Order: sequence, then structure tokens, then C-alpha cells
Amino acid sequence: MKHKLILAIVILFTTTTLAQDSIRARDLGIPFVGIPGPNNAITDVEGVEVGYSTIIKGSGENIIGEGPIRTGVTAIFPRGKDAKFNPVYANWYSLNGNGEMTGTTWITESGFLETPIMLTNTNSVGTVRQAVLEWFVETDWYNGEDWWYTYPVVAETYDGALNDIYGFHVKKEHVLEAIENSSNGAIAEGNVGGGTGMACLGFKGGTGTSSRIIHIGDSAYTVGVLVQSNFGAKKNLTIAGVPIGMELMDLKSVDIKGAPQSKRKEGDGSIIVILATDAPLLPHQLKRIAQRIPLGIGNVGGRGSNGSGDIFLAFSTANENAFNRSENVSVASVSNDKIDPIFEATVQSVEEAIINAMVAAETMEGINGNTFHRLPHEATVEILKRHNRFRSIEEITVEDKIIEKYLGKYELRPEFYLTIFKEDGKLYIQATNQGTWEMTPISQSTFEVYDVGGRIIFNLDENQNVSELKLVLNGERIAKKIE
Repeated sequence: MKHKLILAIVILFTTTTLAQDSIRARDLGIPFVGIPGPNNAITDVEGVEVGYSTIIKGSGENIIGEGPIRTGVTAIFPRGKDAKFNPVYANWYSLNGNGEMTGTTWITESGFLETPIMLTNTNSVGTVRQAVLEWFVETDWYNGEDWWYTYPVVAETYDGALNDIYGFHVKKEHVLEAIENSSNGAIAEGNVGGGTGMACLGFKGGTGTSSRIIHIGDSAYTVGVLVQSNFGAKKNLTIAGVPIGMELMDLKSVDIKGAPQSKRKEGDGSIIVILATDAPLLPHQLKRIAQRIPLGIGNVGGRGSNGSGDIFLAFSTANENAFNRSENVSVASVSNDKIDPIFEATVQSVEEAIINAMVAAETMEGINGNTFHRLPHEATVEILKRHNRFRSIEEITVEDKIIEKYLGKYELRPEFYLTIFKEDGKLYIQATNQGTWEMTPISQSTFEVYDVGGRIIFNLDENQNVSELKLVLNGERIAKKIE
């Protein structure tokens, strides 16, 4: 028997650059490789802005058109909304195409992304696209051009297990809310924006983000991603290389009490990944970047199931004046022979962003009492500890007089040296003809090099002087101190 919704209050929970209050994966001690940017978010790429509109209304039995509602909209602006029409080089890739991202045909053809990127639920793509077009007209997005055409980019994942998806609750007002609240800085994760009603790898999923700082030659670049994560089977959930899903199989994480019922197979769902970078990349190189995104998804347990829409878009904010309707322009690009650090950063950021979405998400009950439970934090930490894959979140301080003993040059093999030096109060390691990486102390004599997934252990002689170090990276090797 149908009954009135218990809750009648509409919560339009809008979060954009609000300080990151929710717990993130690193806060639990989950170890990740790579050095994140200051916010560990896609907004670490200068100019990128993100905004949300989150719609939560009602509880109980699903009455189409009334609710319960668990959905929203996410807006991503490559150069910020105030920049208006200012295209960026872009490209896209699909691992499994059981989903939608509009506007990709022209991105492939032209090499440019000309619009913001909007994320929502499956049945709201048309509404969001129309609202963006109307916003273009209302705000003169094309800066006075009297004749223009455009193809807004709108992507989706399916939230119909928790949301009254056939009630079409996303309206123009929600699209405008996400747009107007877009800004840079720290952004919220979990049950927000387009990710509000999503599930992932057997638990509550949603919106997640992460970033990496990399060095190519003398230049530092940022790679940042945002995911709308709604995919995967619990049995495949892997965190930091540990089979968390298998360890938690006895824990009830999903409770489906009403429609949709058995037609949804375990592993069905989707993931949208948006990648931004300030590295100067051309469209064909951004295609290569987008093609590496599935590697990060695979690290956490994604399999590209038949029922999954796994669609990715990568863009570069470099070459700001590349788009010109009337004149030839000169552009820069990273050499293909030097692009590997961006591939690495892509995989690392995607992996962490997905886990961030799961860690930040809260248990959510939706239509018909259907419930997706959050990833259990304490149980996850205990499993990681048991597998020796836990990183203490306590900050370790090493005295300057001890650090001074570590500085110097170490010979790993003939003509190949590791140089340890200090800069701006931090310790770094540089290998012959290779990059420079920060060293993070985990004890007084042991340092993690997260950027390469290695560890340095300093060995002291009987006089408490450093005579050698041990490099733990694809095995163990000793480097003797020579200077």
C-alpha cells in the first residue's frame, strides 16, 4: 500500500570549495604511491573549478515523481566559469560503452573541449544538456558572437537503486546551482553532486578526487582527476594491493528491499573519470592519457563489465591560446619519450580518487528502503595492518642533526649514484640522470619515497655514522656512502 513520504524537507546540499571535512583515504593510513597536490584534488590544476548540487528528499516506498530522491549534478570548468568560451585540448576513451557522454564526437574531430563538463544520473542527461545551452545564451558564453553552435559534454551513471530515477527530479535550477557554486580549492567527496546516489564495489560510492605532482626535466606539472564512481563487484575490491572485498564478504553491505530487483548483475554500473593536467599535451597525447585511466580502475577491482559504462575524458589547460578561428598558432607539447610520469600519475590519481569516494561516502537509504552501506573504516584498517599495508598517519619528525648525517652521495652501482639533499626543510633523493623525489620519514632512519613506491633505510656504523643505505624497490640493494 502506497503511503506518504515520511520526509517532506528538500535538502539542496551544495558543496563546492568547502573545506574538506570528511575523512579521506590517507587519513585512515591507506598507503598510496605518488605526491599529491595541496588539496589532493582535480582543482590542484590551476584554473579548474568544480561545483555541486545535491538533492536528497524523502524516504520509504518509491512513488514515481515524488521520490525518494537521491541524486544531483556536478559541474567541472577547465578554466573556470568566468573565462567563458576558452577551449582546451582534450580527448576521450571508453573501456566499456554501456553509458553516455555527450559531445565526444566533436572532441574527437576537433581536438578541443569547448564547454564545461557536467555529471548527473542516467535519465537526466537531456535536462542538464538543455540547461547548459540555455545558460550559455543567458550569460553570453560566446562573448558576443552572433552565430554559434556547441555540443555540451554531459556524462552519467545510474543511481536508480537509491533514487526515483524515473521521476526526473533534476531541473534547470539544480544545473545552475552546480554551475554558480563552481570554484577552486578543496572539494567535498562521497554523497555529493552527481555521485549522490551511487554505489561502488559493493559499498556506497559517489564522487572522489585526487591529484599528483610530477617532474619532467626542470618543469613541475599537476595531474588531477575527479570520478563519479558507481561500478564493480564487492569480491574484486582491492585497496593498496589488499583483497579487502574478499575479506569483507561476510559483512552485509547492500540491502535491496524493493525494485530494481534481480536484473541488475553484480559488477554492473559505471564510472566517469575526468582528468585535468597543466602539462602541455596535444589531443593525440591526451587520448593516450585517457587510455591509461582503466589501469587505475583495475587496481581497485574494476573489470569493465558488460553492464558498465566506463567513459573517460582528459584535457590540458596548457597552450591557452591554442584555439583561434582565423590565425595559425604555435603550441608546445611534452615529448612522447618523456610522457611516462604522466601515465604513472594518471593511474595513481584514479586509484586514490575511487577509494577517496568510498571512504568519504556515508551509508545511504533510498527508494523502498534500499540501502548501500559505507566502507567500514575500522575493519579496512585492521585488514591493511594484517597485510602489512598500513601507513601510520602520525607525523614523524627527524632532528636536523640526524638528517645531516644522511646527506651525501651513495654509489648504487658503478657510475650510478643516489644523492640525498635537503631543501626547504624537506629531504630529497636524486638518482643519476633521473628525477628528484621527496622522502617522507616513517621512522628515524626509514623513509618512504611515495613517488616511485620505494623505501630508503639508512644504516649506521658503530660510531653512529651513516656508511650505507638500503634501497627497497623491486628487491633490496645496498648503496655505499662515498661523499
